Amino acid sequence: MPEPRTPLAADDGGAPDAEELAVRLSAVVGRLLRRLRATSSGGLLTPTQRAVLARLDREGPATTAALARAEYVRPQSMRLTLGALENQGLVGRSPDPDDGRKSVVSLTAAGAATLAEVRAAKHDWLAEALAAGLDGAERRTVAEAVELLDRLTGAR
Repeated sequence: MPEPRTPLAADDGGAPDAEELAVRLSAVVGRLLRRLRATSSGGLLTPTQRAVLARLDREGPATTAALARAEYVRPQSMRLTLGALENQGLVGRSPDPDDGRKSVVSLTAAGAATLAEVRAAKHDWLAEALAAGLDGAERRTVAEAVELLDRLTGAR
């Protein structure tokens, strides 16, 4: 069982110190993301490969150069990532309709299915952890925090 954390310092009004809260929140979110990645990887995909599949799913077909820019990697690195995904049948290439000298990469049906499996593993682990680790009142608190984080990140 984890050690109890020291309470956050509060200002005169009882609100937690924003700087300390930011540090703690960042650390907790980082641990949660690492746990979700570890739970869903199954050794099938690297984090970069998962990110590329998710981007193709979300944004549609793209060139190697566009994917490299979006993922902040060099085009050479993206070519290697895409080559591995293509060898697994998770992405396919077709001529760029705007420039026949280029190719566009898109998600295949197998890529979409693999991505769905990865996402399902993450969601299953998190749902089980929430159900087993938190009581109803605590889950309501987490639900309220999710709404606030949505607002904070501009999702709503």
